[in-house]
Amino acid sequence: MKENSLKHKTTIGGQALIEGVMMKGPEKISMAVRKPDSVIELKVDEINSIGKKYKVLSFPFIRGVVGLIEAMIIGTNALMYSADFFEEEEEEAKETIFDKIFKDKAKDVSMFLMVAFSIMISILVFMIIPNIITSIFKKWVANPIYLNLIEGLIRVSIFFIYVMWISKLEDIKRVFEYHGAEHKSIHCYESREELTVENVKKHPILHPRCGTSFLFMVMIISIFVLSFFGWPSPLQRIIIRIAMFPVIAGISYEVNRLIGKSDSKFAYILSYPGLMVQKYATVKEPDDLQIEVAIKALKSVIPENMEDDIWK
Repeated sequence: MKENSLKHKTTIGGQALIEGVMMKGPEKISMAVRKPDSVIELKVDEINSIGKKYKVLSFPFIRGVVGLIEAMIIGTNALMYSADFFEEEEEEAKETIFDKIFKDKAKDVSMFLMVAFSIMISILVFMIIPNIITSIFKKWVANPIYLNLIEGLIRVSIFFIYVMWISKLEDIKRVFEYHGAEHKSIHCYESREELTVENVKKHPILHPRCGTSFLFMVMIISIFVLSFFGWPSPLQRIIIRIAMFPVIAGISYEVNRLIGKSDSKFAYILSYPGLMVQKYATVKEPDDLQIEVAIKALKSVIPENMEDDIWK
């Protein structure tokens, strides 16, 4: 990662979509999608972050939880937007139960339920199931710290197996290639180079401020935080893990923020596990057409004053 010593560390981040890229800047969100006819469709919206309306929500540790929830909502909305270009046209649009009950608000309600369902599944798969599996080891391991360490290792293993499995799916592989295009274009921008396909191609596909690294950091931080609560009854453990998730997310955000601003060896060591997950699973080398989409999305959110998007 020779390019870790970047001249300009931007807060701009993105997400790979279905045949597209979403970029989030200080003031705007853009979604660039290459449609089936090869034309790039670009949509740009202003950001209405609740963190800007209520100052308390922008405080350290709190802002990480708010940011995670907003990222899930924005990400889900962006994925739904990109998917709309590739859905098969039906002869007659069928009215769903959401349309009948919520009418104009049906899409918002549907998106809220999708995000809520995603959070529930994440808690089940990455918090509750690893805890249940770890209970088996209580016969041989009595130390609560060791039990929490085993649980953390199981959690990380499930996460790694999951991302490795989905990375083999052809459609997901395309998404991960767009993920690489997103990272390369941001590297190019941070290096203060002109955003052209040729310039972007020179840069690495891994990035220390990637969402994959954040998720991995959540799992590592959870090992340390949950160790303070010992190993109580199964119900108490589940309640503690659900209750402490916002705290873990908040701490993880601040750690990732420090990593993003620093070029130190310690910061690189902290980011290394997440970089390896990116390398072997969630990021693939893009082609020129995918890079072109990422560039279009990125250019749309760069502020007029370049200093407005630096990490502070």
